[in-house]
Amino acid sequence: FYGRPEPRDESCLQWKWVDTQKVLAMAYDYPIPGYGNSVVNTMRLWAARSPHSFDWTYFNHGDYIKAVCDRNKAENISRVLYPNDNFFEGKELRLKQEYFLVSATLQDIIRRYKKLKSKEVHLADARMNFDEFPDKVAIQLNDTHPSMAIPELMRLFMDIEDLGWDEAWSLCQRSFAYTNHTLLPEALERWPVELVDKLLPRHLQIIYEINARFLDNVVSKHWPGDMDKLREMSVVEEDPKRINMAYLCIIASHAVNGVAAIHSELLKITMFKNFYELFPEKFQNKTNGITPRRWLLLCNPSLSEVISQKIGEDWVTDLFQLKRLQPLVDNGSFLQAIYDAKLDNKRKLATYLEKKYGISVLRHSMFDVQVKRIHEYKRQLLNALHIITLYNRLKANPDLDVVPRTVMIGGKAAPGYHAAKEVIHLICCIAKMINNDPIVNDKLRVIYLENYRVSLAEKVIPATDLSEQISLAGTEASGTGNMKFMANGALTIGTLDGANIEMMEEMGKENIFIFGMTVDEVNKLCADGYNPRKYYEENAELKHVLDQVRSGYFSPGQPDEFHGLVDNLLNHDRFCLLADYAAYIKCQEKVSELYKDRNAWTRKALLNIAASGKFSSDRTIAEYARDIWHVEPVIQAKPAAEAK
Repeated sequence: FYGRPEPRDESCLQWKWVDTQKVLAMAYDYPIPGYGNSVVNTMRLWAARSPHSFDWTYFNHGDYIKAVCDRNKAENISRVLYPNDNFFEGKELRLKQEYFLVSATLQDIIRRYKKLKSKEVHLADARMNFDEFPDKVAIQLNDTHPSMAIPELMRLFMDIEDLGWDEAWSLCQRSFAYTNHTLLPEALERWPVELVDKLLPRHLQIIYEINARFLDNVVSKHWPGDMDKLREMSVVEEDPKRINMAYLCIIASHAVNGVAAIHSELLKITMFKNFYELFPEKFQNKTNGITPRRWLLLCNPSLSEVISQKIGEDWVTDLFQLKRLQPLVDNGSFLQAIYDAKLDNKRKLATYLEKKYGISVLRHSMFDVQVKRIHEYKRQLLNALHIITLYNRLKANPDLDVVPRTVMIGGKAAPGYHAAKEVIHLICCIAKMINNDPIVNDKLRVIYLENYRVSLAEKVIPATDLSEQISLAGTEASGTGNMKFMANGALTIGTLDGANIEMMEEMGKENIFIFGMTVDEVNKLCADGYNPRKYYEENAELKHVLDQVRSGYFSPGQPDEFHGLVDNLLNHDRFCLLADYAAYIKCQEKVSELYKDRNAWTRKALLNIAASGKFSSDRTIAEYARDIWHVEPVIQAKPAAEAK
């Protein structure tokens, strides 16, 4: 890190990076066993270490802190990984982490390639031939977080391996592919030029050169004299000067994909419109998937056993086999078995929650769950408005015939994301009031699931009745939690966003609760001048809910606590909660009505399970392998003992 670049010759294409701060990368290999075969792959992780673990000079002068300072500074790089989130903070430690991980990995990749080639030909005096590098190596840029791999691979090829620019750039473009994971412009990484220049000065030089050649040789030829296009497509943004890492990824990759059909289409007409016009052949879709081994077989043994008793165990490695369950939709004993499996999971989760939170959970209630990263576009706040609406209705009429609900919301917010933390605080305040109100707590409970993580998800997802996938249409790239809930027999209430659309296509629109505006309707509303206060004034129930929040009804000790939150909704409401509120409440009423008919609900749950085959990560990875990496699957024979 740091230092400065010096030219090695007059061409100024090959440089030395001098006076740097050096950090060692120590490899840790984790075994990743395949399922039902004899294959064990390795996942290589990296820990940062200082080459100078202890400075005796400082120690002998009595400065014990400085004696270990280098070691601590280096180890801080990999001590705590920044969360991957749709919320960008341009912090130096984050950039250090990104560069550290990609540099170590790329150096290791090149080492392996050279080892492979050295077996084929004697290279004692010959320059390494990298012609076959893209045939042996595929590097998938999973969002922009590893995008520093692009200038780093160029640096390694040119400055270390003595390749020319054109050869190095051709190898990079044929090796890299880019997956985009967000439609939110503010979530894309845009590193300040000043920070990159300070931390990675040689890489900034390379990025500038990539950008200059792209604008001169590609953009200018496609749109001669169009200065607006040059400005719009430049990797280097002005005012303030920043590096647009997504643009760098597109330029340097041979393939660009989104992670759901609607997401991939929106990329072409919104964020990357110019690049799609320039490189239409690069763009494709790869809808996300989930592994059925963890998210059904392992986490839900009750349901897995019911399924396997009917159709065998082939579904574990071929999730499309679940389609064979569809003809059983009118089989009463099988529906009962599906219901019993869900009830068993609900009992287990209720026992865990009672022990963890000290809250008595209504086991017979609908388990209404929204678990995901806390972000404004995911609209946990809309869920909270529905909870308050239910609460108000029950307070007004305690004898109201409603389906009892246990609403669970969980997820983490990015460290500096104040608005998300405010939503968490509000939900906790609502939960405290409702759970301590004897008038309603036999019909409504609210739990905020702390420290939401994979091990907790494995308990929550199998027990869920209703999955909340309520992002504003056109904001969620795909989602994978929606798929996990579907495979485990939860019904979904959601918008026409992300993978919800493809889920609906697979299961049939009668088996999912869809509400709210479409992408086109959202765009029209915003273009016409969205006025959220209009919805507030025209809907008495909504007005009452927001007035309660703003007045401190749910935060009596801090009556001003949520002024800003409500004022933001009334004056801005970027994600159109108030516009979708009425449709959401009406759709929730349909959910409650169906839940009263246990048989009808279970039939739809079965049809969700049976339609979830498309959303296996096996299918997703097979598509990446076929269309992007151009590799053929290797069919591994089972071990002899197992074959017998």
